[in-house]
Order: sequence, then C-alpha cells, then structure tokens
Amino acid sequence: MNQDISSLRRVFDQEAVTEQDLASDPFDQFRQWFDDAVKNEPFDPNAMTLSTVSPENRPASRIVLLKGIDPQGFVFYTNYQSEKGMHLAGNPHASVVFWWGEKQRQVRIDGVVERISPLQSEEYFHSRPKDSQIGAWVSKQSAVIPNREWLSQRCDQFSEQFSGDASIPKPPHWGGYRIVPDLFEFWQGQPSRLHDRFRYTIGGGKWNIERLSP
Repeated sequence: MNQDISSLRRVFDQEAVTEQDLASDPFDQFRQWFDDAVKNEPFDPNAMTLSTVSPENRPASRIVLLKGIDPQGFVFYTNYQSEKGMHLAGNPHASVVFWWGEKQRQVRIDGVVERISPLQSEEYFHSRPKDSQIGAWVSKQSAVIPNREWLSQRCDQFSEQFSGDASIPKPPHWGGYRIVPDLFEFWQGQPSRLHDRFRYTIGGGKWNIERLSP
C-alpha cells in the first residue's frame, strides 16, 4: 500500500447548527436533512448502515436501503432468514447510521425493530421489478453456497417456474422491518473537528434535545 492512510483528511466547512435551527420532532428534522440528501448526494441517499447483535453478543453491520418512513419509524426489507434476520429474532435492538458526505452530515437512529404487516410487505414486494422479485426467491441470504453457477441455476429455475404468472408471490421468508426509534443523533461537520452533535431522546411522552461534545 503506497497511500499513507494517516494523511487522509477532509476539511469540514458547513454552516454551524444551533438548537434553534432544529425541529422539535426528530422525524421532522430527519426529513429535512433527508430531502437535502436526495437533492445533493450522487448515490443512494437512502443507504444506511444497520448494526445488529448476535446471540454471542458480537455486533455485525451492513448496508441496507431505507424504503419508507411512517409515524412509527423507518422501514427496510430483507430476508427473515438472513444473518440480520436471525439476530433481530433474538435481540430486536438495533442501530442505523446515515452518512451524507456532500453535506458533511451523519444521522444515527437507535431503537427496537419489529416486523411490518404482511400486507405492507406484499404491497412493496409487488412494486419491485420482476427480476428483484425472482431474486428474493433465488437467494438463501447469508447461507454458504458452492459457486456462482448455483445462483444462476436457481435463477433459471424460478424464472421458469414463474414465467406464466401474472403476479409472482412474495416468498414467506422475505418482508419488511421497522426500526422504532428511542434515540436520534444529528451530526454536522464543523471546522477544527468541533462538530455539532445533537441527541434526541424520548421521555415523558416528548422528545428532549441535548447538545453533545464532539
């Protein structure tokens, strides 16, 4: 490796954020920043790092895509039998992080994860491209497989199986989750690494806002 990793630096130069700038409801604040990200981020503004914990108390993280926001929380879809699905079945607590480099912003959301309704999962599944629907049947997500050809063969198998169907059924092992937040943290990059950090926590039926040291 020729690159000196320790020399990699970025200048943070965005406007400061004060408590007066923030919405009293963190969902509203998130939507403001998310709308900015959609306008400014060149790739996947809805990508978020999801962290779960295994039965052995080992954390694991991966990128998933936010696919919905409702009054209860933030929705994503996956295979229930995947590693993340198995983790959430044993421990529903999770954390997600969004990073929007163009605006030098990060949002962390902690909470408890629950499955969304089968009807909501069905509706989203049938909104996906047909290839993605077949892919949900093909993949035994997180399982060890022998080679790429195994995937290709299963893809051919399910493509043939559903070739005459007007509507592909949703696999029983696939669907949506909602993370119901009890904590938000909004981070805005600032010069001299003196970043603005604000934490929302729920208590007494309302959201409380605190500024954190960077």
